[in-house]
Formats: sequence, C-alpha cells, structure tokens
Amino acid sequence: MKQGLFQITENIRLTDTVMQMRLAGDTSGITASGQFVNVLLEGKFLRRPISVCDCEDGVLTLVYKIVGGGTEQMSRMQPGETLDILTGLGNGYDRTPSGNRPLLLGGGVGVPPLYMLAKQLLSQGKQVTVVLGFNTAAEVFYKEEFRALGAKVYVTTVDGSEGIRGFVTDAMMNLDYTYFYTCGPEPMLKAIYRASVTEGQFSFEERMGCGFGACMGCSCKTVTGYKRICKEGPVMKKEEILWQN
Repeated sequence: MKQGLFQITENIRLTDTVMQMRLAGDTSGITASGQFVNVLLEGKFLRRPISVCDCEDGVLTLVYKIVGGGTEQMSRMQPGETLDILTGLGNGYDRTPSGNRPLLLGGGVGVPPLYMLAKQLLSQGKQVTVVLGFNTAAEVFYKEEFRALGAKVYVTTVDGSEGIRGFVTDAMMNLDYTYFYTCGPEPMLKAIYRASVTEGQFSFEERMGCGFGACMGCSCKTVTGYKRICKEGPVMKKEEILWQN
C-alpha cells in the first residue's frame, strides 16, 4: 500500500450515472489488475474504495458510478484538483491459469477492473472474449474501448435494447473458453458460478471501512475460514467461495 497525491487531468461522464476520472501521480504501488484504490474526500470520514480501471505511465484511470454523496462530490471535481489516494490495495487477478481463451464477464460497475486485465492478457497473446452486462442500452459503457484493445466483445441487456437480451450467463452458455474472470453484483456472480464449466476468479463488491484489513468490517466466510474482502480479496478463486443465503 502506498499513499500519494494525484492530480485530476480528466473527469468526464460516460453515462448518466457513470464517470471516468484520469489522474496523474505515483502508480508504482499498483501491481495487479483487479486491485482497488481508496480515495480521501474532503469532509468525509471514510475513504471511498474504487476499482482500478487502468494504470500506465503514471496515469491512473478510475471509472465510478455516482451512488451517494462521496461519488457525487467526486463527479463535480475539476482538472487540476488533487486527491489523496491509497494505492495497491487488494490481491488482484492471477493471470497464470487463464489458458489461451480466457473469458471476462462484467456487470455494471464491475466492468472497469476487467479492462486492465484484458489489456494484460492480450499482451500475452491470449484470445480474450469479453461479455458486458447492463440493464438497458443507456447504461452501456466501455464496449468500444475493449474492442479497440483487440478483444471480442458481447453486450447483454436485460431489456434487449442492445446486444443479447438477458444476462451475461445467456451469452456465456454459447462460448468456448479455458478459464474465466468476473466482477459484478453478487446475484450475477452466483449465476456465473452455477453456469461456468471451468475454474475461474471472482471479484467481490463489498462495503468497506478501512480498506486495508484493520477493521475486519468486510470479512466473509470461505471454505478455508474467514477472509477480508479488502485484504485477501477482492478476488477469490471459484473453489474457495462459500455462498451465503
């Protein structure tokens, strides 16, 4: 974990509720896709954990959804302003078992951490397929960004207004893959767990207090005991997950 000041260079709207922020600063603490950062906001007691979308050459990209006072405050920040950020939090994705045809499945704001992962897998010569799941066409983002990397991209929408009607699992059923990586809301993760035919890794979204393992507030039970989403997670392997009702 490293603490540093980052200067905002861009803060733009991707959809009605999703923003993309780019910041310049020391990104050396970020060592794996799937890690997150913890953002300190003026007047807020707790930092805001946000997944890393991309990190390259001292530029940090965060894609976040406006869901409360903290993220709404972030959405109003302008280029030139600075943020105190803890970087290098969480364990990130392990690319070692991916095989030649990894499948990446993201739902809503679970999409951003898969972008850096896709870029890394493609740089290794993997044939990457990405499935992006949303409720409606108005919520779709990063479809073209994944395609620009060279990934094969499918979009699913619950109402059928773009791409395949239904959920990411509806697209998943017809795809050939050697391993999978996913991030999104828990109902989606549970559905992928049941539908998947290979091993894989899940990144969990969880409310956090400290964000670095001290408060134990984000602990969850696994087959090997309790683990902290912010420290031993947010990424967990399929075989260690113990779903709660």
